[in-house]
Amino acid sequence: MNTDSMLQQAVQAELGWEPSVIAAHIGVAAKDGVVTLTGHVENYADKFAAEAATRRVKGVKAVAEEIEVKLLNDTKRSDQDIAAAAIDRLAWNVSIPRDAVKVKVEKGWVTLSGQVDWRFQYEAAQQDVRRLYGVTGLSNLITIKSRVNAANISDDITHALNRSWYFDPQSIRVSAEAGKVRLTGTARSPHDKRTAAMAAWAAPGVTSVENDITVN
Repeated sequence: MNTDSMLQQAVQAELGWEPSVIAAHIGVAAKDGVVTLTGHVENYADKFAAEAATRRVKGVKAVAEEIEVKLLNDTKRSDQDIAAAAIDRLAWNVSIPRDAVKVKVEKGWVTLSGQVDWRFQYEAAQQDVRRLYGVTGLSNLITIKSRVNAANISDDITHALNRSWYFDPQSIRVSAEAGKVRLTGTARSPHDKRTAAMAAWAAPGVTSVENDITVN
């Protein structure tokens, strides 16, 4: 069995294993580490979960996501209803500053914009919206304020890594310019690589993280 076939089977197995994904109508193709997902699902949350599950699989370098959302009749909503539900959901989330996020809906596709202070607020907004009935897609254009001294970001992240997991201090290198952070070096596992990125995102003022850590 060639590498592409093995990766295809691994992704299919992961999709079948993930309880939040109904994989019956999802097709998987793999070539040189690039996985293409096709087919259809009943809501946007399933589509998002399918892509997230695929990215977890060892050997996946990129995902071409071509899944279509086909809403059931009883889950269809007007753009006005979706916008109202999204605004209401965001207003009830204490993680998101009031009125910081704006909502636009066109044919079920939701676009979020505005500015927040932290990455977790950015994530919270899209998590709230993607689970709503009637949503067929989501574009998150929310920006994160860059408000810290770039020279301090590297030290903050390095200290956070030391607190959160065991690693050789020489194995991870952190560089920062304004709010843009780049991680390089080596990690023992994909989990450790993801943990490093999460620690980087937790630093105040970080607007993007480029995770170039390699897994030994």
